[in-house]
Amino acid sequence: MYSLTSPVTGGAQTGFTAPTYTMVVDTAPDVNGKQHAVTALGGTQAGVSIHSVSSPFTATFIRPKAFKGLDQVNPVTGKLPFVPKNSWQLIIRKGAIPLVNQNPSTLVARCEIAVPAGADLASPAELRAAISLLVGIVSQQSAGIGDSLVSGL
Repeated sequence: MYSLTSPVTGGAQTGFTAPTYTMVVDTAPDVNGKQHAVTALGGTQAGVSIHSVSSPFTATFIRPKAFKGLDQVNPVTGKLPFVPKNSWQLIIRKGAIPLVNQNPSTLVARCEIAVPAGADLASPAELRAAISLLVGIVSQQSAGIGDSLVSGL
C-alpha cells in the first residue's frame, strides 16, 4: 500500500547537497489518488521553491478506477484472447519559471505502470522486480536525469 512518509530524501542532483522534502497530505485531483505537497526543503537546494498555488510542487499516486480481470481462455487454442492492463500512475508536478520575470509553468513527470491483469496472483515477484529496477535506475541516475533535463544530452 502506498503510504508516503515525510520527509522524503531526494536523489542526488548536481548542485544539491542532501536534499529532503517535507510533505503534507493534499487533496488529489483524482478520487482514486493520494497527493502530497512539498511544504519545506532540507539540505542545499538553491533556487528551489516549495508548493504554492501558482507554482505547484506535488506528488500524486493514482490507482486504477476499476480493476480489470482476465477473460476466459479460448477453449480451442487454450490461450487468453486479450490481457487487459491495470494502470497505476505516479505524477510529480513542479512549477518552473520559463524565463526571468515570468510566471511559473508546470513541469509534469508521469510514471505509468500498466500491470497485466492476473499478474498480481500469478507472478507477484515479477511485478516487484520491475518496480525494484525502476526505483533503482531512477535513484542511481537521479543526477544524470536532472543533468539531461538541463543540458539536453
